[in-house]
Amino acid sequence: MLKFLKTILGRTPKKTIALSLDQIPGLLEEREKEAHDIFTAQTDEQIRNIRDGIASLQLVVNDLKVAEQDPETHPKIKSIARNSLPLFVKAMNASLAREFPEDAEEFYTAVADCLKICLNSLYGQGRYLQAVFPQEMKAINAGIDTIGREVNAMTGALTRYKNDKDAVHVARKTLTTLTEIQKELNKADDKERRTRSRIDEIDSRIREITAEIDRILHNSSLKSLDEQKERCSSLVKQREELLRSHASLSMTAAHIFRKAEKIAIRKHLSKEKNALKIAIDVLSDHEIADGQKIMSTLAVACPLAQAMVEAGELPLKNKDERAMFADMDKFCSEITVLSARYRDLSAECQTVEQSLASHPVLVRTNALEREKAHLVTMRLREEEQQQELGGWREKTVASIPELRDALIKKLEEMIGETVQLQADKPAVVEG
Repeated sequence: MLKFLKTILGRTPKKTIALSLDQIPGLLEEREKEAHDIFTAQTDEQIRNIRDGIASLQLVVNDLKVAEQDPETHPKIKSIARNSLPLFVKAMNASLAREFPEDAEEFYTAVADCLKICLNSLYGQGRYLQAVFPQEMKAINAGIDTIGREVNAMTGALTRYKNDKDAVHVARKTLTTLTEIQKELNKADDKERRTRSRIDEIDSRIREITAEIDRILHNSSLKSLDEQKERCSSLVKQREELLRSHASLSMTAAHIFRKAEKIAIRKHLSKEKNALKIAIDVLSDHEIADGQKIMSTLAVACPLAQAMVEAGELPLKNKDERAMFADMDKFCSEITVLSARYRDLSAECQTVEQSLASHPVLVRTNALEREKAHLVTMRLREEEQQQELGGWREKTVASIPELRDALIKKLEEMIGETVQLQADKPAVVEG
């Protein structure tokens, strides 16, 4: 595709080429292949020369095994050379005899590694052989230099090839990012539609519930329910008034009995102390006892307290305490009656409240109110998700222009013409 575009456009002034995102992968693949072909063609001669140089160098290295030593060489140096020669030949052959790849880039990497090993061997064990085999080592050094020059000659082409590959890689990575963004935006669109649909369904159901509750509450047939509510409310008020009256009397009596209990404890009157303790517990209990229990308890405790009052041991501090002992029978009768009435009224209240709670209309309206509250909570969650999705979309769309411009720039550098992306994927092309 890239060659075709260049053939058509030639070297005329730059034109605008419209490309869709779907066309770009093929163009990049073509560009990558073309760069590789160019690199292979540019380095073909060097590769042949290097292969020939390696073969020639192997022959020279192997000839060392049968080469004659310089007779003028010092015996000690000869001895060192005799020990170094096998190691040198082995290291050189291990590097030179390897299989070198056919691919030009891989070949370059393998030869560069081979050259490095050869140089290390030359300056390692080879330095002990220079004096003993001067001509052979000179030939080996020349062979290595020849290979090195050819490798250096490949470097410029390799650099250009790598630059082209890097450009393709960057463009492909940018294209992949844009494509993934488009997919995610499409998913976000679907999610927004589903969320919006759920919110509409929730709103519709909330309106239905509100309308149904309004119809129920304004139904003329609810007169009996209203009367039942009023009766329940009246009974509850009466119960609360009785509770306050009973609490006033029981608190007064319990306070006096506590003081009397302390006197009994001080005087070691165990029987009297226990009786007063029972009365305190009955009067202070959060659940009001029945009238008979209160009457029997007071019948024992009141005379004990009365005797302490008359003996001057238990002073009366306020009018409520004085009223209690002014007419003890009246006090006991009054608190007993209040207890009995409260218990009877509480039972009646409970019956009416249970009946009211099980009324079909209230059961239905309560169920609707609970459903409505649940739907409101669900709607808030859906709206929060919409807001989060909107924030993500805004941030994502904002990143598109920079990526799109970077892709266009890379494509223009490859093609040498002005590139315009077609709107086959509007979000990433026009975003």
